[in-house]
Amino acid sequence: MADPEKQMVVEDGSDHEDVDSEDEGTGGTTAASLLQDPAVMAALQGKLGAMVGQASGYVASLPAPVRRRIKALKKLQLEATKIEAKFYEEVHQLECKYHELYTPIYKKRTEITKGDHEPTDVEAEWPSDSEDEEEGLSEEVKEKAKLDDNKNEDAKGIPSFWLTIFKNVEMLAEMVQEADEPVLETLTDITVTFSEKDPMGFTLHFHFGANQYFTNTILTKQYEMKCEPQEDDPFSFEGPEIFKCTGCPIEWNKGKNLTIKQVKKKQKHKSKGSVRTITKQVKADSFFNFFDPPAVPDDPNAEVDEDTQALLTADFEIGHYIRERIVPRAVLFFTGEALEDESDCEEEESDDEDEDDNSDNDADFDPSKAQANPECKQQ
Repeated sequence: MADPEKQMVVEDGSDHEDVDSEDEGTGGTTAASLLQDPAVMAALQGKLGAMVGQASGYVASLPAPVRRRIKALKKLQLEATKIEAKFYEEVHQLECKYHELYTPIYKKRTEITKGDHEPTDVEAEWPSDSEDEEEGLSEEVKEKAKLDDNKNEDAKGIPSFWLTIFKNVEMLAEMVQEADEPVLETLTDITVTFSEKDPMGFTLHFHFGANQYFTNTILTKQYEMKCEPQEDDPFSFEGPEIFKCTGCPIEWNKGKNLTIKQVKKKQKHKSKGSVRTITKQVKADSFFNFFDPPAVPDDPNAEVDEDTQALLTADFEIGHYIRERIVPRAVLFFTGEALEDESDCEEEESDDEDEDDNSDNDADFDPSKAQANPECKQQ
């Protein structure tokens, strides 16, 4: 068994000058036995693990001329970062250009989902998964399906198209309350417009049919982006970043505001002891709070409290996801196919993370041989 005192020497890294004379001739044997002790190895690994990612002081220890050259490299890196920012600006402009090409397709999609256009046989020519599945169904089930089809022959367009998408996507489903659903049934389209600069950004337009809740026909959410390295931390730049969002007022009909609720509270008079009931308005959970985000200070140096920052971060992610994923692939989110693809990507990413963890400890790991999964690239 290892000597506890010698074990402590390994763990705390301190140097002890006093050594028993009987160990002087067997130093190698003692060291080998210590390294075979599981407790000693665990202590060593813990110490090494704590050092990962910490500044080693290596650069500071280099000669002054070498440190000077490193400063020159950082200045070159800053120039490269500025060029990268210009690249992303042009990518955004290209996105704006191609959005004009997508617009007629999205318009035809809306006409079909609303029921304003009935697809021709040629337009509807697409292999159906359900036809293959019907081969294994009993005659009784097939007959029932035909009866259901006959009942819904008068259905217009694709009922609950956007509401179904919202309920399929987890981050949106968490926002939608039961009371919101009748209004979202009347959501007929979500469109996007882009601003190339001053500021760079995009706006989401939620189009609603007539409903008993509000008079707006369109609700908007505007997102502003910045695409330049920060002066105090230029190397953190990774592309355009949303920094601000603005909602719009909702013209609620009387008694139909889903973002507030009435709460009754009892109050007791201090001297008389009488009790009265008062009614207060408090904020209610609702998807429509999405159009009333926290305000972002105009001063870029102003501090934002932690809770507000968390709300803004979540809001930015949702807005970006709607623009980047849901609007371009709406039908695939309706059918659930897009969700299956993303689930596959998440599993692959999880496996890759495990491999990365192992690669850090693998002296033979060659990053050049690592292969990305081409099926899970973000579009």
